[in-house]
Amino acid sequence: MTKLFVGLGNPGKDYEQTRHNVGFMVIDELARRWGLALNQTKFQGIFASGIVLGEKVILCKPLTYMNLSGECVRPLVDYYGISVDEVIVIYDDLDLPTGTVRLRPKGSAGGHNGMKSLIHHLKTEQFKRIRIGIDRPKNGMKVSDYVLGRWTAEEKIQIEQAVQKAADACERSLQIPFAQVMNEFNK
Repeated sequence: MTKLFVGLGNPGKDYEQTRHNVGFMVIDELARRWGLALNQTKFQGIFASGIVLGEKVILCKPLTYMNLSGECVRPLVDYYGISVDEVIVIYDDLDLPTGTVRLRPKGSAGGHNGMKSLIHHLKTEQFKRIRIGIDRPKNGMKVSDYVLGRWTAEEKIQIEQAVQKAADACERSLQIPFAQVMNEFNK
C-alpha cells in the first residue's frame, strides 16, 4: 500500500510563506525529515517518493493553484493505484485559531476551494485531513487577501509549531491507525 500525503498551496515565490500555503510547508518539512527530494514532476504536481518506516510514501504539492488541486491528485491516485483510504490532505483552515492542528477522517469542503476540487475529482469526501488553523481575517479584510497574505511575527511562531505538529501526525500515521493518531493529536 502506498500512502499519499498532499499539501495544498499555490506555486511560485509570490505565494511562499502565505497563510494559504501551510500545506506546502508541511510537505517540505516531511521531505526534509525523511530525506526525500521533491524533484519529480508529473500530473501538474511536484512530488517525492520513498520508503519511510517500512511504508511506501508519496509526498505531493499540486502546482495547479489551490482551486484546481484535484486535477493533480486524481491522476496521481489513478496512476499509482492509491486507495483513497491512504490519502492524507494537509491544508489551511479559516475556522480554527492560528496554529491549531485538527485531524479528521473525512468531511465536507467547509468552503475551502482546494478541498472542493479534491472532493469533486476524487468523487468522495472519505479521505483523511490534517487542518491547520489560520483564523479569520479581522477589520473587514477580504478573505482572498487574507489567505494570500503573509504571517505576522507572532503568527509565524505559531505556524512553525503547527507545521512540526502536523508533520509529527503524518509520521505517526505510518505507525498506527489514523483513528489513534487523531486521539493523540486532537487534544
